[in-house]
Amino acid sequence: MSASEGAGETAGDVRRDGSDPVGLTPLSPVGRLAATVDRLSREVRAAQAEAEGRALIELAKGILVARLGCGPAEAARQLAELAEQSQVTPLEFAVDVINQAARDRVSEVTDAFLAATAAVRTAGPDEGPDGGGTAGAGAAAEAVADSAAVRLRAAESGALAADDTQAVADALLEQALRPLGAVAVAIWAAGYDGSLTLVGSAGFPPAEAARWRYVPPDVATVARCGLTERSGQWFASLAGTGLPSVGRHQYPDGGRVAVPAGTGGRIHGVLEIVWPVPLAPQPPQVVRQVEALAELCAHTLESYTPPREPGQEPRVMPDAVELMDLADGLHDPALVLVPHLDAAGQLADFRIQHVNKRFMDPAGRPRAVVGGALLLEAYPMAAGDSELFRSVERVYATGEPFRARHMNLTALVDQVPLSAVADISVSRHGNAVLLIWRIEDETARLASLLQHAQRLGRIGGFEENLLTGEITWNGQLFDLYGRPRTSTPVPLEELAAHAHPDDAVAIGRFLRTLLHHRRPASAAFRLRRPDGVTRHVRVVAEPVLDTDDRLLLVRGACQDISAQHWTEVALAATRDQLAHTEQQAVERARLTLQLQHAIMPPEQTPLRVPGLQVAVRYRPAETEQLVGGDWYDAVMLPSGRVLLCVGDVAGHGIEAATSMVVLRNALRGLAVTGAGPGQLLSWLNIVAHHLTGGVTATAVCGLYDPARRTLRWARAGHLPPVLVRGPGARPLPLVRGMLLGAVAEAAYEEAEAQLAAGDTLLMYTDGLIERRDRPVEEALTQLLSTVRPTPNTLDQHLDRLLTYSRSDTDDDTCLVGIRVG
Repeated sequence: MSASEGAGETAGDVRRDGSDPVGLTPLSPVGRLAATVDRLSREVRAAQAEAEGRALIELAKGILVARLGCGPAEAARQLAELAEQSQVTPLEFAVDVINQAARDRVSEVTDAFLAATAAVRTAGPDEGPDGGGTAGAGAAAEAVADSAAVRLRAAESGALAADDTQAVADALLEQALRPLGAVAVAIWAAGYDGSLTLVGSAGFPPAEAARWRYVPPDVATVARCGLTERSGQWFASLAGTGLPSVGRHQYPDGGRVAVPAGTGGRIHGVLEIVWPVPLAPQPPQVVRQVEALAELCAHTLESYTPPREPGQEPRVMPDAVELMDLADGLHDPALVLVPHLDAAGQLADFRIQHVNKRFMDPAGRPRAVVGGALLLEAYPMAAGDSELFRSVERVYATGEPFRARHMNLTALVDQVPLSAVADISVSRHGNAVLLIWRIEDETARLASLLQHAQRLGRIGGFEENLLTGEITWNGQLFDLYGRPRTSTPVPLEELAAHAHPDDAVAIGRFLRTLLHHRRPASAAFRLRRPDGVTRHVRVVAEPVLDTDDRLLLVRGACQDISAQHWTEVALAATRDQLAHTEQQAVERARLTLQLQHAIMPPEQTPLRVPGLQVAVRYRPAETEQLVGGDWYDAVMLPSGRVLLCVGDVAGHGIEAATSMVVLRNALRGLAVTGAGPGQLLSWLNIVAHHLTGGVTATAVCGLYDPARRTLRWARAGHLPPVLVRGPGARPLPLVRGMLLGAVAEAAYEEAEAQLAAGDTLLMYTDGLIERRDRPVEEALTQLLSTVRPTPNTLDQHLDRLLTYSRSDTDDDTCLVGIRVG
């Protein structure tokens, strides 16, 4: 077929599609050229696939030549005949021959597929009504397994034939990953410092790949997750991870897979695969395919050499001999470790290649015993809780150094565990690992502890040799004095020159006790620093005598007590203020109580009324600060009726007491007018609203007519009176009436109660029944049960109510009772 015919066919395809990617008519010269380029590209891809397939067939021929002992022509004929007998293509049969001969990771993946197809073929006829569905599923599964084997071997052939990692990425995407639904692939090389370099990619725009050419160490990306997680990472959606990665703008919601590519326990890079849509959980066969592809990448990355920038010197990785020389120059114990692989080529342990001269074994063993041994043989506890072996393994795999402080090292000596605490450093150099530890010295630890204690306590130490004049200060004392550490320390004899003049006497007494009497001494003074800051300092010192009982040196410490001093000053001022405030409060409460008792004494002379007993009780608040505005009154009016009332002014203190006096006296004065209780409360409301500074109060007011034995009463937001008659007790029916002082004018409803001989009527304030944890209704019910057993006298009755009161508010209480004779 000529080029023009191919172009015409392609143009016809474009017309049938109805789409033209460049917007050109198929018959135009440019359109014909585009169609020709597209056809040639397809032919090139087909030729590449045919070449890769031919390479696999030639490899299978070589295996048959070796096994059958025949020539190449006979091997080709045998391959064709066997393929025809098996009813598969020569390429599929060639891959089967290679898998049987190789028994590598690719063949393992193929075997897994074959096991899955065998399970489908033997599933039985229940899968469909006539068994045909099962047979169809088995054939389809078998075809999938065969195609997977061909894809993997073709990808392997393409990767081995590729001359760089970019060609490997192209081969992996086209041969193995596109059939799985992937659209892009990235091959990352891991640097010695933990960085990542994009050494090959396919499916990404060139500009996007260029932007992601290099990822610095410790930058969290999808590939970084694959580098740190040995089992790989499978993300359903890139958007759900919140991690940046190459191609995130092209496929923001697509699935991502990052699998480490390593050999012999060492990770050389990461294989990252991109799907265009969210990725569903994949079967184990697909996971093993991806792991096999990552292993193919590892063999390519193993020989990868990073390109050098212009003018950059080539980086030469040190070999084990150079690393031994480096370890011998260290001042800390160090081991040079090299990987020890098992028969399958996997990392099993690390050989202790070298022990440096500073080596100090935690168990006290000599260098010759440890050198040359395997790490887990010499230190089997390294695989325990400290995870030291896992840390070394991770450093060797990823190249990222590991540092740890205060790690517990345990060694077994005669089956006895011996432990030591050390700081650990692990780093990879070429193909070897350098393990350094610094065992924590008890003396250094205590010195560090003392240094931190001095810093936290703001304490500086000194020592002065009186014979040589040598003075030693620690760094904290220089800071306390505000002097540079290169300056000359201040002798004790010049201490007064750096202190406040008023403290000269105290410092002189301190020096006489210390130097003349040779006894320990202490003093507090104000230190004046060169920067103008004054600090309050306490100095403590002791003399040190020689064998001849002569004064040799003085050592001591200075502590900055400025914060403590000012705290004590503030506390003293606060104590004085609190004492003054407490004295004022006590005086105020005493005056309030005196005022209240002057108006309303706790015990009052009984009111004499024919045919009526009258008794009152007042119980002050238990706490003097809670002196309140409860009041009562019982007085004979000129009309012969008896005024009975109790009230409660809101609040406590002298304001409530003075308001109580105003309301009580006002009600007495208004009662002589002969008005009823409702009118009296209306007038009293005006007084509370206008003449007492806006206080509010509750009250109950009653007028008892001894001749008729009737009680007319009204209430202003107060609890109703309680009537005790015979064995029963009940509150009088409620009448309407709002509390005093709430509004300028208010009307109060009246009611009349007919009393009989032997009846007892009680008026009280809420201090008698109120509880913090009970509603008023429940407290009133408790009061009714208490008042029912009526004692012989009214006074005993009121005393009994106060005694058995369950109120817990510590409020004052007023109680007025009458008993009809």
